[in-house]
Amino acid sequence: MGGFCLACFGGDKEQRREEDRLASEEARSRAAEAAQKRQEQFDKSAAGRAARAQMAAMAKQSAASNTGEPVLKWQMG
Repeated sequence: MGGFCLACFGGDKEQRREEDRLASEEARSRAAEAAQKRQEQFDKSAAGRAARAQMAAMAKQSAASNTGEPVLKWQMG
């Protein structure tokens, strides 16, 4: 039988997995940074300010509608 190269036949699987893991971790980190930058840009934009104002108005309306009489009233009789 001839000599075998372990690297050619999967001997470096653990090293390859580690390299893949590091590359994946780095890609996730870059994606998170990009998402954060996009969120910051959106928050500074007119559309972002309008969305924030609308969310605040909806929260205020929701809080106001929860006070007072109950929606369902039960009667015995």
